[in-house]
Amino acid sequence: MATRTEEQTTEHGDSQELAFDVEGMSCTSCVPRVERALAGLDGVSHARVNFAMGRAEVLIDPESVEIAELEAAVEHAGYGLVAIDREPAHADESEADELRSWLWRVALAWPLAVAVLVLSLSSMQEPWARWLMLALAVPVQFVAGWPFLHAAALRARTRTASMDTLIAIGTLAAFSYSTVAVLTSGDLYFDTAAIIVAFLCLGRYFEARAKGHASSAIRKLLELGAREARLLEDGEERMVAITELRVGDQVRVRPGEKVPVDGEVIDGSAAVDESVLTGESVPVDKRPGDKVAGATINTDGSLTVRATAVGDDTALAQIARLVEQAQGAKAPVARLADRVSAVFVPIVLVIAALTFAAWTILGGDALTGLTAAVAVLIVACPCALGLATPTAILVGTGRGAQRGVLIKGGEVLETSRRVDTILFDKTGTLTTGKMTLVDIIAADGESDDQLLASAGAVEALSEHPIARAIADAAAEHDVGSPQATDFRSVAGHGAIATVDGHSVAIGRRALMAEQRLMGCTDLDARAAELETVGRTAVLIGWEGRVRGVLAVADTVKPEAAETVAALKTRGLQVAMITGDNTATAHAIADELGIDRVLAEVLPADKIEEVRRLQGEGRRVAMVGDGINDAPALVQADLGIAIGTGTDVAIESSDITLLSGQLRGVLDAIDLSRRTLRVIHQNLGWAFGYNTLALPLAAAGILSPIIAGAAMAFSSVSVVSNSLRLRRFGRR
Repeated sequence: MATRTEEQTTEHGDSQELAFDVEGMSCTSCVPRVERALAGLDGVSHARVNFAMGRAEVLIDPESVEIAELEAAVEHAGYGLVAIDREPAHADESEADELRSWLWRVALAWPLAVAVLVLSLSSMQEPWARWLMLALAVPVQFVAGWPFLHAAALRARTRTASMDTLIAIGTLAAFSYSTVAVLTSGDLYFDTAAIIVAFLCLGRYFEARAKGHASSAIRKLLELGAREARLLEDGEERMVAITELRVGDQVRVRPGEKVPVDGEVIDGSAAVDESVLTGESVPVDKRPGDKVAGATINTDGSLTVRATAVGDDTALAQIARLVEQAQGAKAPVARLADRVSAVFVPIVLVIAALTFAAWTILGGDALTGLTAAVAVLIVACPCALGLATPTAILVGTGRGAQRGVLIKGGEVLETSRRVDTILFDKTGTLTTGKMTLVDIIAADGESDDQLLASAGAVEALSEHPIARAIADAAAEHDVGSPQATDFRSVAGHGAIATVDGHSVAIGRRALMAEQRLMGCTDLDARAAELETVGRTAVLIGWEGRVRGVLAVADTVKPEAAETVAALKTRGLQVAMITGDNTATAHAIADELGIDRVLAEVLPADKIEEVRRLQGEGRRVAMVGDGINDAPALVQADLGIAIGTGTDVAIESSDITLLSGQLRGVLDAIDLSRRTLRVIHQNLGWAFGYNTLALPLAAAGILSPIIAGAAMAFSSVSVVSNSLRLRRFGRR
């Protein structure tokens, strides 16, 4: 049970939008019932329920309806409506309680069910064994299986049916018949009921785990922000909790610290690492008048920032809301079994009743009628139907994990079949996300090795990503190891240090001018050329002259071009989205053979670009790794996260590439589509089996024991078909 706290609220003029957690939904057929219960109240203008999130969003007139009335209406429909718990610790506890609930049911059901099965196969006719089977089956049926029975009873109260109704009818039919048969020496089906309950408890446990991951993404996102800030008051610093800050407050951010608020720099200069929001690896220089965002990191220098947004108004919080809204707006793909459950259950009950009546009235044989009716219920038991999807998903996702592909459920598989556009984030996805030295241009009379040795000596004392790339290149090329002294970082411009008795400056043009280093006209032009193709150029000089240019860049992954080409051969359009400038973006796209480029896209706008593509009628798969990709990953028809990226991106996605290899995109799409085919085959067999077997059972041709054997064969067929997925990817 979720902890009852303040409901999430948004104002819409005179209306109020409330968001709640919904308890008790077991399948997608529950969604319209909750929506009808809410929408049927006066004062409710709109109600939307998301099964995957377990979330209800209701637009109400607060003058006409109260929250207590909403809760009562949903409770009458057989479900629970509770306020969203915004405290991460409480939400984690609620999810853990649900997981523990299903886990202990799994631990109870499986040993007892296996014991019943063994007795059924070895000693069914022994009186002691028959009573022992009854004793073992009772806790499985009524303790481990209580959630299914309770949900079915609630559905019956409102004269509706769901998958839980099928489960309850099937297992209770087998159990009840077997209980009578213990006394009459008839055949027993305790093993059928017990094994079904055990399998379903295990499935619900894994489903609860998946839902927990989805909801934790937003909490992890918010946890990235700073917890404390250095508040400036009357020229004095004091540490305060982030919740104490208000718009207009001034805070100081020292090197290595997170920026605690969205704001404007009013003093100081520094390079700020914004990759946590933008995904771009190169820090951005900040000076007075520039904007900074909360959760970004000051890599050097000291900044004084005036807060313009705090708490729920920061960019980080807004991205979290985008994730949440996209999850809520994404309609779940209904399971095929649930789509027909409302029709299937009444039909089975009617057939069973007509069978008993026909044999009793027309045939004058009530006992045969009862046997035939029980056979109808047993043969209609949704064992194969219940196994059709989870076994295929279990085998398919297991094989995917072996190949570094994590697929998060049946809805993902169904979506993957219709994808026609693959949208790649650039930094960290198509590229390595790490700066590398790619060019050295030496002035006349200078050598590349000398430039790299001097630059490496200075940059070895800096933690700036560009500096690290140059220092690493110097170490890798073994150009010597001169020692630098008197190191000084010039925030936003570069660095200066003494190397071999010379004062060496490395950085931007402004630093060269400040140090009065001349002769850089030609080198300036070369640096500008490098920057037009997406590289970051720095100048280096000493003793009055600029001596050369060094360029670093985020290089493409080795397998990127091959992956793009393979996707094109599958008939998919490949596009790239990035916050980089247009020139850099097109340079990377040309290198990889990508035809469509979306450049200079702000973090919050990525989700809009995905929506725009969807508005063109495209089914979009988004591939990304950054926090700023999370909303777009959720909004996309299929979200694919690079496993080497952030937890939030991974947990907001539908598919995760655990290895971080782009080739996994191909595996993900191919495996998803193949698994979906197997699910359709399984469901076709399960429904076809019921369609053929029900008339035979009603005619008395199938006895209950033969019906049970046929049902078992159906289940084995479904499992065997699913196991074929283990061969995926083998040549």
